[in-house]
Amino acid sequence: MKQTYSISGMTCEGCVASVSEKLSKTKGVKGVKVNLENAEARIESKHHLSTSALQSALGSKYIILEEPFVMAEQEVEEKSKWVQLKPLFLIFTYLFGAAILLHFNNWETQEVMLDFMGLFYVVFSFFKFLDLKGFPESFGMYDPLAKLVPAYGWLYPFLELGLGLLFLMRLEVTFALIATVIILGITTVGVTRTLLNKKSIRCACLGTALKLPMTEATFIENAIMLAMASWMLFEVL
Repeated sequence: MKQTYSISGMTCEGCVASVSEKLSKTKGVKGVKVNLENAEARIESKHHLSTSALQSALGSKYIILEEPFVMAEQEVEEKSKWVQLKPLFLIFTYLFGAAILLHFNNWETQEVMLDFMGLFYVVFSFFKFLDLKGFPESFGMYDPLAKLVPAYGWLYPFLELGLGLLFLMRLEVTFALIATVIILGITTVGVTRTLLNKKSIRCACLGTALKLPMTEATFIENAIMLAMASWMLFEVL
């Protein structure tokens, strides 16, 4: 069943990430979606959950109250999920388009791929820098290394920006390709685990400015970059 709860005490996206993680670990919870603007959490569970159990999981910083509203139509939720993913698809379309147009009159597949990966990193790092404070906690909810080493979450946007510039400027390309395979490989492991466990959490691929659900699209996004980097690395070596 799906139930909506009002939550007070949240002030930033970091709070959203913290509340999501704590509620997700509560016994019986199958999925959690927290909305900062509406100060609410939509929880999917095997059975009705008491507010006392949820309050115990949250601690004293946040206050949770049950709202008399049960979500029933999964179709509506799926539709809203694709609506939320629209920015991601638009960004990918623009990035592919820009990379192709840059080499339209002098086509070289490798050059197109390098520019796409460079633009990908620069643009995606920009969205993470919009909320550099809230990003690490959201990212740490599914990335294995960021969960183990919190400082990595703070460093990640800078790594993306640096790799993007290396690709665009054609500097240390081999190093950038190896780093891409390692970094995105780790993240993809975390994304895959999240999808297999059917956890409903927010993807931090576009930072916390845009609220994107963790779906198969996130896996595909990483898989495309991994495939490009792996193929080009094979060609270089």
